[in-house]
Amino acid sequence: MKLSLHIAQKLLELSQGQKLPFSGLRHNEIISRMEADGILIRHGRGRAVYSMRDREAFSEYLKNHLGIPDLEKYLEFLRAETTTRAESINVASDSKIKRVRTFKGFPVNCYTFIEATLYGKPITIEPRPGSFTFIHDFETFIPAPHITVVGVENPENFRFVERQQYLFSGIETLFVNRYPQSGDLVKWLQGISNHYLHYGDFDFAGIAIFLNEYKNNLGQRARFFVPDNIDSLIQKFGKRSLYSSQLHQAPNITTLDDLIIAGLVSKLHLYKKGLEQEIMIRSDIA
Repeated sequence: MKLSLHIAQKLLELSQGQKLPFSGLRHNEIISRMEADGILIRHGRGRAVYSMRDREAFSEYLKNHLGIPDLEKYLEFLRAETTTRAESINVASDSKIKRVRTFKGFPVNCYTFIEATLYGKPITIEPRPGSFTFIHDFETFIPAPHITVVGVENPENFRFVERQQYLFSGIETLFVNRYPQSGDLVKWLQGISNHYLHYGDFDFAGIAIFLNEYKNNLGQRARFFVPDNIDSLIQKFGKRSLYSSQLHQAPNITTLDDLIIAGLVSKLHLYKKGLEQEIMIRSDIA
């Protein structure tokens, strides 16, 4: 049996001498068992209430039946945003009492050395083809302020960033990817001052990801990357099926205050095609 946050809080209140309505605690297996074992007492019938018979006996019951040596520490653990399996064992003798994210964060990639700090100490992200750097404690990871963070939508583009450096001349770039899917990347971007450049598919779905996940949270710091030769690329390599299948995701141009996005949406409607970003990977660059 697992003791939920709600029931744990009610038990703490009972242990402190409060009486609680039976109606708010019925149909709970742990409460019913405690009543049957004489730990909790039910008073009355119509508007019955629970009280605790003996606080010491209750503490022993928690320890012996649920593996919880300290109810207040158990509650602190359940409320904590970040926890570990080791802490779970300490407070409840069970590593799985609460879902714990063993891995958080996101991978980063680069084709030049990128300077940053982690826990306030200097760190250099090195370009190593065939591997990525995974940033776990992203809350303390801060790139040098002149670095532009480039969010890469598709895995293949993220893997071969060195074959796409021709697209980003004139800026120093740190490439990030939102795998595994979580809110960590956006949360990190909100906490740093670096400019963000979104590099995804040139279609309505890619635009929706940018607007909903990044533009909404980062405002003017976020821009959508569109290459200068986008017209010829869409005409030559674009897919009509992408346009037709995603047409329902097309934003209303009249409501857009982002001129880059508005321009791209107009081109997608003009050519009635969408373009996948993998076409940008140069095969002639090792």
